Amino acid sequence: MKSYTLLPGFLLLALTAAIPVPEPTPPNIPSSSSASTLLTNLIVAPQGPQDGYSRDLFPHWVTIQGECNTRETVLKRDGVSVQTSSTCAATSGSWYSPYDGKTWTLASDLDIDHVVPLSNAWKSGAAAWTTDRRRQFANDLANPQLIAVTDELNQAKGDQGPEEWQPPRTSYRCTYARMWIKVKSAYALTVTASEKSSLNGMLATC
Repeated sequence: MKSYTLLPGFLLLALTAAIPVPEPTPPNIPSSSSASTLLTNLIVAPQGPQDGYSRDLFPHWVTIQGECNTRETVLKRDGVSVQTSSTCAATSGSWYSPYDGKTWTLASDLDIDHVVPLSNAWKSGAAAWTTDRRRQFANDLANPQLIAVTDELNQAKGDQGPEEWQPPRTSYRCTYARMWIKVKSAYALTVTASEKSSLNGMLATC
C-alpha cells in the first residue's frame, strides 16, 4: 500500500509493506539428505486395492485437549495471532498457505491437509492396521502429516500422490517431498515406482 505525505517543496513517497505471515512449519521434517536416505529404505510396491476404504475408518478430528480437536489445534499452530472462542473455534488470525503462497484471515478458507492422504495410506498398507493406528495417523501432530492450506487447493489434491499432484508453488515442493517421505517412513507405508521417482525429482530441487 502506498501513502503520500506532502512536505514543503517535496513529495515524500512512503511505502508501507504488509507484515508477512510466517510460513508454517509442521514438526519433524527431515533434511533433504535424511529424506533421501529414508526414501531409499521405503519398500517399493504397487498400490493395493481401494476395496473397503472409508474415511470413517480413520477417525478424525479427535479431541486433543479441552474443547480443542485436531483441526483447531493445527489452525492455532499454523496461524498468527489466532484468537479462539470458548469452544476453541478460531475467530480471527492469519494463515499462510505454503502450497500456493496465499494468506487467509478466515478459518473457513482453510482445510487441514493430510499430507499423505488417507486413501493413499489405505492402499499403501493402512488397510491392515487397527482402528487405533488409523486414528493416530489421521490426527498425527508429531510428524509432518497435517498442515493448514487453502481449502480449494486441498480439495483439488484429493487423494493423489506426488506422481499426480504437487504444490503449485514450486519452491515448496522440496519441503512437501520431505514431509511426504517422513510420514511414509514413520508408518512403514509403501511407495510405488512412479511415486518414488517423483519424490526423487522433488528432492533434486532442494
